[in-house]
Amino acid sequence: MAVERSGRPAPGTAETGSATATPAPAAGLAASATEAGGTAVVRVLSYNIRSMRDDTAALARVVRACAPDLVLVQEAPRFFRWRKAAERLARAGGLVYVTGGATTAGPMVLATLRAHVERTEDVLLPRTPGLHQRGLATAVLRFAGARLGVVSCHLSLDARERYGQAGLLLERVAGLGVPHAVVGGDLNDRPDGRSFRRIAAELRDGWAAAPWGGEFTSTPHAPRQRIDAVFTTDGVEVLGCGVPHGLPGLRPADLLAASDHLPVLAALRVPAAR
Repeated sequence: MAVERSGRPAPGTAETGSATATPAPAAGLAASATEAGGTAVVRVLSYNIRSMRDDTAALARVVRACAPDLVLVQEAPRFFRWRKAAERLARAGGLVYVTGGATTAGPMVLATLRAHVERTEDVLLPRTPGLHQRGLATAVLRFAGARLGVVSCHLSLDARERYGQAGLLLERVAGLGVPHAVVGGDLNDRPDGRSFRRIAAELRDGWAAAPWGGEFTSTPHAPRQRIDAVFTTDGVEVLGCGVPHGLPGLRPADLLAASDHLPVLAALRVPAAR
């Protein structure tokens, strides 16, 4: 099941501007920028926020310290008054809502006002009886002269269903109709797992391409596995990707309090559209 909204920017979305004061760029990772010819450096944060059931003030501080242009959320609030909760998170992070949430069974996309939204599509994946519904939040955004396809995903805990979802994810990326795309998500699979490897065979694993910060994303108190990742298509240069430990303004206590996952932050150089 898919719901598409074409050519309609998210409320308040514009080419330039900011909903609130822009956080200072994090040290050690490329800052957002527009380069010669319209090429864009875009900071992408992928984050499983556990339905905002933890410390929401800490969560907002983590997001702001990462200074992202784009946030790919997993486990967004999706029940009673979920839109209000999404709006609160967006405002707290200096962002606007783009798509997803309850309409995708959890994945959601937020962005700064730097992004112009060309189109969005909320996708519900085939469901195995007895297992949770899963979905994809997808969009095509423009940053200066660069067009970027975007997918936020949260794959199944069941290995067989997860492997099928990995294939459907790749089909959706190919179907976005743009040469450059980024995928962020909670894969519920490690790099040596079948589903992770299926995705990494067609998309570039950000951590493997340009490791920066920390590797492991689960669990925050004793991280020992990487089940959250950012992937890109060919042509997108990964300038750095990893768990944002040690960023100015980012307290370790906030990372522990905000969610049961650690976030993945990436800086990407996206070529201008031709």
